[in-house]
Amino acid sequence: MTSTLRLPAHQPTSIGEMLTLEFLEPLDITQGNLATAMGVGRKTVNELCNNKRAITVETALILAKVLSTTPEFWINLQTLNNLWNTQHNEVLLDKLEKATVLNAA
Repeated sequence: MTSTLRLPAHQPTSIGEMLTLEFLEPLDITQGNLATAMGVGRKTVNELCNNKRAITVETALILAKVLSTTPEFWINLQTLNNLWNTQHNEVLLDKLEKATVLNAA
């Protein structure tokens, strides 16, 4: 059984918003506390919170453990953001328009 990620009509919640508004603020966790719990530098967490760093599989696994979520939650959120941002990029839209379908010989 496969499930498809549905791309929302509006921009999905960013990683930074999710971390800050749904986890750090409500749980009264500082970026420094999260960095310590994750075993990473504060700069890494700051870059995640400010959407300057993407979620990797390793980061998803660590965040899942530290915040009692699943790695899929973080990977899916990153994928949704990547797809939405890419599909709303004029340069890519032009490339997609010009791309042609390959048919098997």
